[in-house]
Amino acid sequence: MKNLPIGTQSFEQLRENDLLYVDKTQEMHRLVSGNRIAFLSRPRRFGKSMLISTLDALFSGRKELFEGLWIYDRWDWTQLHPVIKIDWTLIAHSTPEEIETGIISYLGRFADKYQLDLTSKSAPGCFFEVIEKLYQKTGQKVVVLVDEYDKPVTGHLFDSRLTAFKAAIHDFYQVMKGADEYIRFIFLTGVSKFSGLSVFSALNSPNDITIDDKYASICGYTQEELESNFSDYIDDLAGHFGWTREKLIAAIRYWYNGYSWDGKTSVYNPFSTLIFFDKKRFGGYWFKTGTPTFLIDILKQRERASIVLEPISIDDSLLDGYDPETLSEIPLFFQTGYLTIKSAELTENGTQYTLDIPNKEVREALLQRLLLVYGSYPPEQVGKLRKAVEQCLRDGNEQGFASCLEAVIATVPNELKLNCEAHYHALVLIWLRFLGFDVHSEVSNNLGRADAVWEQPDMAVVAELKYHKDKDTTLLLDAAMKQIHERRYFNRTLGRVLLLGVAFSGAKVECRMEVLNR
Repeated sequence: MKNLPIGTQSFEQLRENDLLYVDKTQEMHRLVSGNRIAFLSRPRRFGKSMLISTLDALFSGRKELFEGLWIYDRWDWTQLHPVIKIDWTLIAHSTPEEIETGIISYLGRFADKYQLDLTSKSAPGCFFEVIEKLYQKTGQKVVVLVDEYDKPVTGHLFDSRLTAFKAAIHDFYQVMKGADEYIRFIFLTGVSKFSGLSVFSALNSPNDITIDDKYASICGYTQEELESNFSDYIDDLAGHFGWTREKLIAAIRYWYNGYSWDGKTSVYNPFSTLIFFDKKRFGGYWFKTGTPTFLIDILKQRERASIVLEPISIDDSLLDGYDPETLSEIPLFFQTGYLTIKSAELTENGTQYTLDIPNKEVREALLQRLLLVYGSYPPEQVGKLRKAVEQCLRDGNEQGFASCLEAVIATVPNELKLNCEAHYHALVLIWLRFLGFDVHSEVSNNLGRADAVWEQPDMAVVAELKYHKDKDTTLLLDAAMKQIHERRYFNRTLGRVLLLGVAFSGAKVECRMEVLNR
């Protein structure tokens, strides 16, 4: 098996070290053939830097790096273009003034590399000189690739000098409009498309390909790409888990697939998928790499938690960008990857989009963060509550366990109590984990999947949760216990097993317990 490209953002390093590469060069060929100025928004750690690096190698004529890829026999390798790659992670931008000096320093190193003599003392002036002199020196039009174009703004959304940061990058990007005669292709990537920033007017109206179906899979892995490129890893992990290949693929899809920018093409999160294959266990890898606290705070302050707890329908105007001054929550959560397009319907009034959380990884982690922010259960009582839950399970105390659930659910505000079994399921699981129980959800056997299974010191607990807004809880509990028995959710567990049914009906919670000795 080829090694996984974890942490690798350089196409050159990836190819020279023979790391696993999912070929995206057909989409890139379409991109550069159909556009002169283009912009793509994708969430963090979604392959934008690798895309930029690959385009750099392509325009620089690094033919040897593309052998065996789709584009190898379809590109004119005799046409070499000088490439200016602007990487904002390498440019100082902690103040508006530092943006100016940071750009000058960055372009100075670039000029030294190509033996260009710069005379301007301003950042915009240096940028124009680099473009013009590269064209004059090579006789070829210049390619400009900008990675994380929005970083100087997204890092300072709550800074009183936000307007000054916006002005600084506007003046820098304005240069490319004036240097148009020297430029072959401009491509910008970022997490966010800001409305009211003037960057896009400064660039002569680039084509925003973010939700264009022609580029829906340019970042991320499609189902076909996952199963073909990672086939050996899938077989290896299926053996490791003792699962069939089909069962493992279904689980990976459930955890990491679900991102879409056209409502039709669904892709996997590349970062989490790679880490999963490396770690050989499911987890919230992408979410843990840096979810800004302010995103959750916005939902709480504006009482808008429902936008990440149930599908929402919006028109296309809301996806066109967001104003960094107001931080409209729906486009913000869409562009940062916590919401994605599940369907798109063309109507006489435009396109209507349905947005929802992409997958299990994001849903579970978001709900956990929301509970920590919203829940008001006294921290000093958590240990006491855990002991009470343990005692109820040990004694088979159905009413006591139901009372514990009522106590924690009562701390969650109304907007989190939606009439959906999946949400109650998630809330209960998250609280049990918060209390310190090692709960495993969606535990499969050959007949189905138990809602939750966890180990106690002297027994295992197998739980099934049911919800209906007005059905009698006795009927719900009958259905829960019947499902546990018919599908034998306990057949992978030996010893003492507690079968637990939990029923939610309106504000009412009831439980039923049964002990098996196997």
